[in-house]
Amino acid sequence: MKKLDKLILKSFWGPFVITMSVVVFIFLMKIMIFYIDDFVSKDVGVGDYLSLFFYFSMITVPTALPLAMLLSSLMAFGNLGEFFELTAIKSAGISITRAMRPMFIAAIFISVFSFFFNDRVSPWANLKGYSLLYDIKTAKATLKIKEGIFYNDLPGYSIKVDRKLEDGKMIGMVIYKHDSRSYEVGNTQIILADSGRMYSINNNAYLVIELYNGTMYDDIVSTGSQPSYVSTSETIRRPAKFQRNAFKHYKLVESLSSFGVKRTDEDQFKYHPFMKNIVDLTISADSLYGVYDQGKQNLLPNSQNYFSYQYRKPSSMPIKKGGWIDSLLNVPVKDSIRTEIVSNAKSAAVSMGSFAESNQSYLQSQLKEAVKYKLEVHHKYTGAISCLIMFLIGAPLGAIIKKGGFGVPVLVSIVFFILLYVLTIQGDKFVKDGLLNVAVGAWLANSVLLVVGLYFVERARSDSRLFEKDVYSMLFRKIKRKFFSRLGKSRLMEG
Repeated sequence: MKKLDKLILKSFWGPFVITMSVVVFIFLMKIMIFYIDDFVSKDVGVGDYLSLFFYFSMITVPTALPLAMLLSSLMAFGNLGEFFELTAIKSAGISITRAMRPMFIAAIFISVFSFFFNDRVSPWANLKGYSLLYDIKTAKATLKIKEGIFYNDLPGYSIKVDRKLEDGKMIGMVIYKHDSRSYEVGNTQIILADSGRMYSINNNAYLVIELYNGTMYDDIVSTGSQPSYVSTSETIRRPAKFQRNAFKHYKLVESLSSFGVKRTDEDQFKYHPFMKNIVDLTISADSLYGVYDQGKQNLLPNSQNYFSYQYRKPSSMPIKKGGWIDSLLNVPVKDSIRTEIVSNAKSAAVSMGSFAESNQSYLQSQLKEAVKYKLEVHHKYTGAISCLIMFLIGAPLGAIIKKGGFGVPVLVSIVFFILLYVLTIQGDKFVKDGLLNVAVGAWLANSVLLVVGLYFVERARSDSRLFEKDVYSMLFRKIKRKFFSRLGKSRLMEG
């Protein structure tokens, strides 16, 4: 490897690693902020959070690679141009395309890595990450009791505290104990205590509620049979006994098995396209297309059940012409029979319309699902090729702009990344709406940006001053002189 190649690669890998880390962190924070409401007050361990961050970091890598490639290549050549190193390279007779060659080879390797990562690692990370996210979202909140508000998330209890002290003690506790009778006769067990405290034991497996200086009220109610004149929906409350027990120290122990994260079977999430590799996506798409084609073939035979005449294939013998149909129409029919015939005809028409509508919605749903899987297959390739296309935009653009650092390169990179994102979303929408072929819609963004990248390469080869202010100010002055010269000639001709 020549010293020039080492110099260019050295100026590329540093910004690439930094920008890749920053971009992954930004995308990770975006996802975390979006789901922040599902994490708050959940009884989830640090290990679960670390696992979730790791999985979602892996998920963001294919999205971050094109942006990191664009930004780092733009910064690398921008720094070379800003410190006149690119000028020295050109003065030595080395073309800009030759200077881009080592980074182009690196971009190819990154694109290959992106493809295999997107095909192998991303489905695994999506499956692990989103299944763990679902388990965290469905986990119950931790026991965080607020002052003056009843807490009802502990099964079998409603707890209210008047005031909470810093040492963990609680003042003025009211506890309603619920059981199977509560749905019939209301709350019958109430505990009032002057103070108390709550803590967990056995690795948060059990909750202990200690109460001090209180009274327990228990209204024992029996339900008897109803008299014959009472509605069966009513229940006769027959008070049998009322108990009141005072205590100085009372302890309740309840299981916390309903709290915390419970892992769901990951097979429940494997149906999603993001959880599949190219082989699985192709098999799913082909099976859905097969179901769609089979449904279209069965549409005509199944529709024959809604007609009251025998269906005749076009290849069968045609009906002979004659006046017998007119003679049948002239046969007198009773009004009741005529009404029945019309009613049957309307019913058959409604049934046929419902049959056609349901089959249409079914076939469209199968086709949309097949298109979704096919799109995901193409995106495995487009995501990898976009890394190479972003290099073709960033490297020549950096040579033209001649600005390094995180100023102008970041602004330009964001513009082109947003353009890539918008074109990708728009292409997918056109495909799902049936306006474009799957391949055309999936490759729309890369096709447009490839043309842009080749244009910038051509401008960089000709040492274009595309983004210099002097060029546009001179052009404006030239247009201004031509305009006023023509305006003066027209006035002389009129005079």
